[in-house]
Amino acid sequence: MLFLMSELLDSEIKFLPGVGPKRAELLGEEADIRTFRDLIYYFPYKYIDKTRFYKVSELDTDMQYIQLRGKIRRFSTEGGGRGSRLTADYYDDTGMVRLVWFKGHKWVLNAYKIEKEYIIYGKPTLFSGAFNIVHPEVEEVEKRESRVASALEAQYSTTEKMKDHFLQSKAVAKLIATAFTLPGLRFAETLPDSITRQMKLMSIQDALLRIHFPDSNTDIENARFRLKFEELFYIQLNLLRYKGSRTKNTRGFLFSVVGERLNSFYANNLPFALTEAQKRVIREIRSDLGSGHQMNRLLQGDVGSGKTMVALMSMLIGADNGFQSCIMAPTEVLAIQHYNSVSRFVEGIDAEVALLTGSTKRRERARIEQGLLDGTITILIGTHALIEENVRYKNLGLVIIDEQHRFGVAQRAKLWQKSDCPPHVLVMTATPIPRTLAMTLYGDLDVSVIDEMPPGRKPVKTMSFTDAEREKVFGFMRRQIEDGRQIYVVYPLIRESESLDYKDLEDGLESMARAFPPPQYCISVVHGRMTSKDKEISMNLFRRGQAQIMVATTVIEVGVDIPNASVMVIESAERFGLSQLHQLRGRVGRGADQSYCILMTSHKRSAEASERINTMIATNDGFEIAEADLRMRGPGDLEGTQQSGMAFDLKIADLGRDGQILNLARSRAEEILGDDPELARPVNQVLRATLRKLFGKKCSWSEIS
Repeated sequence: MLFLMSELLDSEIKFLPGVGPKRAELLGEEADIRTFRDLIYYFPYKYIDKTRFYKVSELDTDMQYIQLRGKIRRFSTEGGGRGSRLTADYYDDTGMVRLVWFKGHKWVLNAYKIEKEYIIYGKPTLFSGAFNIVHPEVEEVEKRESRVASALEAQYSTTEKMKDHFLQSKAVAKLIATAFTLPGLRFAETLPDSITRQMKLMSIQDALLRIHFPDSNTDIENARFRLKFEELFYIQLNLLRYKGSRTKNTRGFLFSVVGERLNSFYANNLPFALTEAQKRVIREIRSDLGSGHQMNRLLQGDVGSGKTMVALMSMLIGADNGFQSCIMAPTEVLAIQHYNSVSRFVEGIDAEVALLTGSTKRRERARIEQGLLDGTITILIGTHALIEENVRYKNLGLVIIDEQHRFGVAQRAKLWQKSDCPPHVLVMTATPIPRTLAMTLYGDLDVSVIDEMPPGRKPVKTMSFTDAEREKVFGFMRRQIEDGRQIYVVYPLIRESESLDYKDLEDGLESMARAFPPPQYCISVVHGRMTSKDKEISMNLFRRGQAQIMVATTVIEVGVDIPNASVMVIESAERFGLSQLHQLRGRVGRGADQSYCILMTSHKRSAEASERINTMIATNDGFEIAEADLRMRGPGDLEGTQQSGMAFDLKIADLGRDGQILNLARSRAEEILGDDPELARPVNQVLRATLRKLFGKKCSWSEIS
């Protein structure tokens, strides 16, 4: 939301004529409209062209919504009790159409008068040989002509509760029109002349008026562009200003040497040749660590691209400079996976690795806490247990946060505060982030991308089958097992849900046991309600190849690395989002053999579910999938606590569709800060003042990552 320089805009909405305390409470609860400003920034989601009036004689069953002008001649009530309906004969000079109401009879009879001229709007339907319009919009001709109106009528989102209290779209529009007629409502310009001239932008006054009351589609386009640009511009200006200030003023631990630990690892322990992408990212991280400034870097890389190896080599650089490092993972499964991998990689190197999770025994926890304090533990890997108050470090120099979107920012803040001097921060994600979203959520971070897979990996083949084709899938699974391969079968639920008609794990386990009976086959089970000990036993059965099939929930979405597993079967795949489907698919294809992802779906699925399934079949590129996911779902609240760039919800910009405007906004912000980093010049005082009002009271979470 953008600030407008008018005290009236901060007034409580209950003081607007036509609202009052009860309506104000409803608007606040249902639409988050609490002030005049909130109302003005409650933007329409679409527009209806009400420039044309039809005649009754022109009505046709193929018509959608139409507008008529005429008079009500007669009311009558038909039926009885709750099934009764109120009808009205509505005439123009060419014929009659029947208006129908199934509720609100008393209100309608009091509101509308016989022989008075009304404009009605609704969808005509043919019933018993006559045209009907059910629950039409009705407006007096005189009121239409006198109110603030436009040729294109804005439509506003409303809830059922709002509609039940007569706060439908038209009523919201009326309140906005009332606000615009108030003499004290003025909108001071929030962008300097240089930007409005350069970008050929409408004034803020015109943009806010025309977004609600446009005279043409050109008005709508120009108003939207102005408001979207401004919204995205201030987000980018804040992020870039903070990034520049941090780079200039925040000192960081100096990792000046590349020593024995890293060199020994590279010469003796590196299990495979690094890809060129990994080498490039390591060079970027080394440059940050040796700059004397705090590193704040986002590392993006698809599933299996080798982010963990980059993280390990970064931690060994830290160890060579006398610093401790830690990795925080969102699940115990992923933390254990990291611990096992890192421990194996550093065998023979002077670097003690420890694992700390919620299920770590008290005696082991005490040993770890002491080892962190005296510096004998070099690398700590764990879950949110790492941020507990009694976990302290001797010299924490590097913090690595894996699958960052699963942690709230406040949680990460606690980890960042474990050191008196800000540690270097590396944020990793295997969920590719679309460029527009990365620029908004992480626009103040430096970004590295591992865009190359290790050599020898074959793209996973993805196929879709319905329940009716299950025997065909079972046959394929048996052949894969005969070839010595292993299979994941993932379900969205643990137990059957009364409200969701999707396959559940318990039912699925029974059907799997019938299709793959012991002793010929062994099935292990993993889900989130199991104890850590039982989960690890089941994981080890599968890891050692003693179980051919693992039946699981999405607890295995991250952190399971078994190269021999070549098939991922996802039950009720229509239940999952694109990002999650891609993550699950990434559990296979980690060896040299051809791997497969089988998406099991109901024969009935929505158009959006079909689009997700088709996208998965069409591409293995995580960034393409992420862009498609953003387009379909929108950004959502991807952070537990919103990142600095998302200090407020976007009111009008759409990160899935407005990438070009975002690029323009960031370019203008870069130009301004390049010329005036502190926004100290008189011409930029409006920017400085608006930034202070937008972000001044917000906690600057970007200090942590």
